[in-house]
Formats: sequence, C-alpha cells, structure tokens
Amino acid sequence: MGEDAEKIEIHRGLKGVYFERSRVCYIDGRAGELRYRGYSIHDLAQHSSFEETCYLLMKGELPAAAQLEAYAAELIEARKLPAPVYDIIRTVKFAHPMDALRTAVSALAAFDPETADKSPEATQRKGIRLTSQVPMIVAAHEQIRNGREPVAPDAKLGHAANFLWMLKGKAPSADAAKLMDTDMILHAEHGSNASTFTARVVAGTEADLHAAITAAIAALSGPAHGGAAENVMHMAQEVGEASKAAEYVKRKRANKEPVMGFGHRVYRAEDPRARHMRAGVEKLSREMGQPKWYQILEALVEAMKPYARHGVNVNVDFYAGVVYYLNGIPADLFVPIFAVGRVPGWAVSVLEQMENNILIRPLTEYNGAAPREYVAMAER
Repeated sequence: MGEDAEKIEIHRGLKGVYFERSRVCYIDGRAGELRYRGYSIHDLAQHSSFEETCYLLMKGELPAAAQLEAYAAELIEARKLPAPVYDIIRTVKFAHPMDALRTAVSALAAFDPETADKSPEATQRKGIRLTSQVPMIVAAHEQIRNGREPVAPDAKLGHAANFLWMLKGKAPSADAAKLMDTDMILHAEHGSNASTFTARVVAGTEADLHAAITAAIAALSGPAHGGAAENVMHMAQEVGEASKAAEYVKRKRANKEPVMGFGHRVYRAEDPRARHMRAGVEKLSREMGQPKWYQILEALVEAMKPYARHGVNVNVDFYAGVVYYLNGIPADLFVPIFAVGRVPGWAVSVLEQMENNILIRPLTEYNGAAPREYVAMAER
C-alpha cells in the first residue's frame, strides 16, 4: 500500500462494531444491565417462566394468561422427534453431546414440513418446534449413550421440568425444576454473541432456520463461547477447598492464565445474570450436604476482588456449572444445556434478520505478498 492510501482501521473480532439494530436485547456492559424487550433480567428471573420469556422474545410482548396457556400447549405438542432422528442419535451415540446435537438438528431439516418456508409465520412455528426438540435431542443422546431407551416427554410438566425428567428419568423436585427454569431464562438471549451472530450470518444468505441454528450450535460448541461452565467446575474440583482459593488465583495470575468464570466480552461490571445462579448454588449445595462447592466459589470471588476494578468480574457461567453438577448432570452436558435455553434467542434473531435482510459480508485488509509473477513448475 502506498503512503497516500486511506488508512484502514481494523476491529479484530468486530469488537465495538455495530452491524445492525435490534428490538430484542439491551445490554449495558458498564452498568451490568440486561433487558429482554425492555424488561429487566432480574424481574424475568424472579417472576417469569421460560415459556413466558419465550413468548416475550418471539412475539414482542408479555402474554395474557390465555395466550401463555396456548403457547405452552404448542411447546408441549412440539415434543416430537422423527424416528430416523433417533436412529441418527444412536449412530453417533459416542460423539460429544454438542456434536450429536448439531448433527440431529441438521437432520431435522429433512423432516420438518416447513423447512423451505422462510415466511415469518413459518419461522415462528419452526422456532417453537426446535425449542421443544433441542432438549429432547440432548436428553435422548444422554440416555442412549448410557445404554438406555429415551424417556418419553411428560405433557403434565413444564419445559424445564420435562427436560430434567427426560434427562434423568425421574421427576425433579420443585426447587430443581425452578432453578433450571431460571437458568434457561438467563441464557435465552444475549445480543450479538458469537453463536447468534453466526445464525444471523447464515440467515443473511437466505438459508432456512434449521441451517442457521445448526451453525449457531457449531459456534456455541467452541470453548471460548460456551465452555466456561464446564471449565469452572473443573477449576472448583482442582481448588478442592475454600482455603486454597487465594493461592490458586495468585498462581494463575502470576502465570498470566485466566481464572475461569471471570471476565466477559461485554460486561465490565458483574454479569447481571450471575446473582440469580449464585443464590441457587448456595441453596442447592446446602440442601445436598455439599456446602464446600459454594464456599470454594465465594472464596474465588473474594480472591479475584482486586481485579474487579479492571473489569474482570464474575459471569453467569461461574455458578451455572456447579448447579448442573449438583443436579448430577455430566460435565459434557453443560454446554448443550446452554443451547437448550438459547434456541428462542437464536430464532428471534433470525426473524429480525429476515425482516430487512442483507448479506453480511465484512472485509479483510490484505497484508500478504506484494504482486509477483507466476513461476512455471520447471523453473521453481
């Protein structure tokens, strides 16, 4: 490039770049604020249900009682998987659960009657089906890989409770179901994160919803995006005792290694979702006679306080992994559970993308070799 060439400013990872407008999710990273359709995540976590939050995200407003009842009935009716999809899950039963989920969701496109219909109405219906089918896939794979038959869904149970029922084969306690419901609300939507952006890029090519969500699942499977909850549990087990937390943090910081569950690409203050999972960990660890896990996490938070002023605060995944662990859920299912909650967020982002669609095609600045002549094979 010549000296007079226009200077190109590179935003690696598209950090700080606004590529679109959205009416769905508001995030203030400095204040630690998160809102869905204008409603505080704190109000939704404390007073809403996952079904109601799905309706809010997909429809734009909170439902009246009759609307919520009808929507919940649609979700229950959608708890069906084609027999060939179960066969596919059996074929890949030894794959990582995220790989099995990605493969099965992709396969669902072959059996959905509206796969090729990209109208808003059909996309809403497919969003409902996928919201119910993704937890079925995760639970079926868990049963099949352990030599058991999939557990049939229970129409009497809500979305979160039914997921735990299919996953564990026994009815969850009211507290366990409520905590999973809250977890799904907290993970339902989070702006233009890596997997949602991926879904919008795919939708921007005018591909269908199944293609977009398959791609989103692939993006979520990467440890830099979805893997923090699993890594936090490994860290808690490595620390072992609350009294060793300070030394662990000191060693990690000295080696310039990250402490799992701290820091976020968006939040400089504490992740507003974290407090709701913190309360769940405290209660659950006490009830299950394993208070040390909560004590270890709080000791790590205390040891990390000096770094909070630099924006390295606790995030939602810091507590989520221990909640799953205390519920007896295997570590490699932590990220698939994240996906179970995120389906409505991916679907509504695809809907928004389709409203005023444009191909998402950023640029890269070339910094390779200068122009050169092709050299014939004999002369190399």
